[in-house]
Amino acid sequence: MDTSVDKTVITRRHNPLRVITSIKAPAFVKTNIRLKRSYRQIRTENIFRRTLVLMGLIMVVLVLGILLTLVVQSIPSIKALGLSYLWGKIWDPVQDIYGAYPFLLGTLLTSFLALLISIPFSFSVAIFLGEYYPKGWLPNFLKNTVELIAAVPSVIYGFWGLAVLVPIVRSFESSIGIQPLGVGIFSSSLILSIMIIPYAASLGRSMIQMVPSPLKEGAYSLGATKWEVIRSVILPYTKSGLFAGVLLSLGRALGETMAVTMVIGNTSLIPKNIFAPGNTMASVIANEFTEADKPVYLSALIELGLVLFLVTVVINMIGKKVISRFSN
Repeated sequence: MDTSVDKTVITRRHNPLRVITSIKAPAFVKTNIRLKRSYRQIRTENIFRRTLVLMGLIMVVLVLGILLTLVVQSIPSIKALGLSYLWGKIWDPVQDIYGAYPFLLGTLLTSFLALLISIPFSFSVAIFLGEYYPKGWLPNFLKNTVELIAAVPSVIYGFWGLAVLVPIVRSFESSIGIQPLGVGIFSSSLILSIMIIPYAASLGRSMIQMVPSPLKEGAYSLGATKWEVIRSVILPYTKSGLFAGVLLSLGRALGETMAVTMVIGNTSLIPKNIFAPGNTMASVIANEFTEADKPVYLSALIELGLVLFLVTVVINMIGKKVISRFSN
């Protein structure tokens, strides 16, 4: 019997291994590329995360550095005047008498009065642009106009206030039997109210446009009117965002300097009413910082900045608590 076997049938030497390799190589290469890409993505993600953490830490260091600088520079005033500096009612650098109460009162009066004046306009603009006319040339024109208000330099508002607003206020004061000064707390509050409208209006418009359509459509399907949808659906849904815009506007009003300085009257006396002249902490620093020729005088002005910083922080903390309650 012939037991020979044909080599071409049973041998594998003629079956090239490179054929198998050529079949599996692309899959291996793709897997390797995918692994390298995944490693690169992970490395990029780690770098991005560390960059964000670094930026956050830099911001914290900047804020703490500002606070530390104010505290260190205020030490001579704190040692010389003590806590009586906060409720002292007389500011007389000639006699080395420094009391921050008139300026603290002027800052709070102008800021909160400006906030009360601006809130109806801010909410009206936000509702109009966010709900009634979200698209079109007129809403776009109005939106750009409102945003332009925030871009105008504050000194321009001061000039406009002196040239246009102060004479109007003076005529109004004459008509109601008040000494017609024109400048004062009321005039500066009007200027501030115009300046802070864009902050609450822009944020409110964005929040209103984010209200889910099914909520509004469900209210309309139940027979609700436009006003009822705004009152019962949109405003409750966006109340935290609207209040955040109000808080942002208040922070802007507290720190305004130039426009307020030009129309507030710049007096160190306690204002008797909202039409009387006054001063804010920021305006006092702007007016007298270059004239401070005594160490305690300069330190007292820096301590005004520290008080303004702390007032802003406290108001923002209170606002955050209120926002969290609204959100819950």
